[in-house]
Amino acid sequence: MSADTMDGSGGAAPAIEGRTVVVVGATGQVAEPVAVALAGANEVVGAARFRDAEARERLEAAGVRCVPIDLAAGDVAGLPADADLVLNFAVVKSNRWTTDLDANIGGLADLMEHHRRATAFLHCSSTAVYKPMGHHVFVEDDLLGDSHAIWPFLRTYSISKIASEATARWAARRFDLPTTIARLSVPYGNRGGWPAIHLEMMLNGTPVPVHADAPSVYHPIHEDDIFAMLPALVSAAGVPAVTVNWGGDEAVSIEEWCGHLAGLTGLEATFAPTEATLDSVQIDLTRMHELIGHTRVPWREGLERMVAARHPELLSSLADAEG
Repeated sequence: MSADTMDGSGGAAPAIEGRTVVVVGATGQVAEPVAVALAGANEVVGAARFRDAEARERLEAAGVRCVPIDLAAGDVAGLPADADLVLNFAVVKSNRWTTDLDANIGGLADLMEHHRRATAFLHCSSTAVYKPMGHHVFVEDDLLGDSHAIWPFLRTYSISKIASEATARWAARRFDLPTTIARLSVPYGNRGGWPAIHLEMMLNGTPVPVHADAPSVYHPIHEDDIFAMLPALVSAAGVPAVTVNWGGDEAVSIEEWCGHLAGLTGLEATFAPTEATLDSVQIDLTRMHELIGHTRVPWREGLERMVAARHPELLSSLADAEG
């Protein structure tokens, strides 16, 4: 299914066609399917470090022109400065402060300066910017905080996301570059995502960490809806930058989606309640619905499609057992 998307004024957002589109972070879970899908009707330039040769081959086979960049060094000169649209999904997670701040903040400033003549710039942020507040439902003006300090292996993540939002707002004003800052919840699909990680844990018999203040609620959004909502996200871009929560219409807990995965596969879902994991991040989607529209892939259907793509043998095994 596709998302019901709008242009920010209540009308339908025009499709992205016949444009030069730069997709930054093109080898990532979210960006690769976006770049491939856009390549059918646009000139798409995929930007990344391209340490994954197989990912580069997939992109090039789909018609994406791949241009190596180094955000930490500010090396973006190979990208077309006259691109119409720039979609930034890049995030550097080396867990080294200097590297990650240079890449995620300094690199973003370099990107926006280089593409200052673009029609629109989409910066993909994260709901990880919000200060942990239990079962609070976050609106875009709520408190920000270091939600990922609890995970030492991602200690730079939340701070980098908060700082990069400030950079995007500054650059939108400085270069008069229409910008949307989209705070993405939990993306998933054929390329993976948090529910896919939990599926692998269930396969291995590993308990899934959940916050002791149960349930752990998020807004999973399928990759099909991510792609379908891009035209409206681009159309909503403005100066000053527009910030919007971005997630699936349905609020779903880790406990619920693991339970559904168990029902689909016959695997057992076990949980390990702890304070040393991420808190709930339930978001208010009023602004998204007004500017962007609604998602259309129900989470149960999306998870079944994810399992079919990544572990079809689990679905067939369950069908055999039931037969």
